[in-house]
Amino acid sequence: MDLWTTVFYILVYPGLLFLFCYATFCEWVDRKVYARLQNRFGPLYTGKQGILQPLADFLKLMSKEDIVPKGADAVMFTSLPIVILAVVSSAAMYLPFWDYSTAAASSHSFPGDLIVVVFLLTIPTLIFFLAGWYSSSSFSVIGGTRVITMLFGYEVPLLLAVLSPAILANSWRLVDIAQFYQNQPVLLLPNLIGFVVALIALQAKLERVPFDIPHAETEIVGGTFVEYSGKKLAFFRLAIDIEMVVGSGLIATVFLGGFPGGLLPGLVLFILKTLLIVILLSIVRAIFSRIRIDQVISFSWRYLVPLAIGQILIAIFLKGMTT
Repeated sequence: MDLWTTVFYILVYPGLLFLFCYATFCEWVDRKVYARLQNRFGPLYTGKQGILQPLADFLKLMSKEDIVPKGADAVMFTSLPIVILAVVSSAAMYLPFWDYSTAAASSHSFPGDLIVVVFLLTIPTLIFFLAGWYSSSSFSVIGGTRVITMLFGYEVPLLLAVLSPAILANSWRLVDIAQFYQNQPVLLLPNLIGFVVALIALQAKLERVPFDIPHAETEIVGGTFVEYSGKKLAFFRLAIDIEMVVGSGLIATVFLGGFPGGLLPGLVLFILKTLLIVILLSIVRAIFSRIRIDQVISFSWRYLVPLAIGQILIAIFLKGMTT
């Protein structure tokens, strides 16, 4: 691949510039939908209908004083926001933003990239734990402990849920999975259970209501990020927005079919499908209240894991019927 093409992919599209713009846009959509479901307006004044408010929030944090608490591990405290931003941005590079039928585009994809994306999406949880652990506040430590505890609840059902479409498509490659369901859209219906499980697990991974236990303001004053400010907090918030885009893109790829040929049609369809996932996450966020940490683990292992295993058995049965 040409060097400048690679640089364009990394820095512009589908790289850092696109991720920054689209992640802040998804945050705006999430905030507007969440607000309207609560009979509020949401962001209004920065840009048309407040569309630039997430960007304004990011720039405001970037301009604030960047404080490292006296008792914190300065190296870890400073490096973790940069590491998590690099990790989620790397995960986004594996998503099929458009048709990968050309040789240049297919170089971004390889057999097994589905597992790589799921693995990369696990790392931010570990970074959140370390961010809380290496801060000087007891609230941060409690928040970090809750983060790592929740990991044992939602990570297994999320992995099992996204593997089901892969089994039916007979591939661990995201592009192959997307193209398989593009050619046979009727087979999307048997994966409905897995779609619901993945959606709930993603909500938990993003630590959003009702799974926002690590940041419960009424209990631990913000939890994991209570000691973070300025640029570091801005990077964490941006990384969470990008993680939402990557998680939504992963679910859209494996559960909602493929992409049409061409850059522009593929991009438009990717945006529409990921926005659908974001809106569904906002609805879940609006209609539920926070639950306890033990309820998260219990709910995951009692309901999500059996449902995900049942989805895999359905996929294996259908695959046996079609071969």
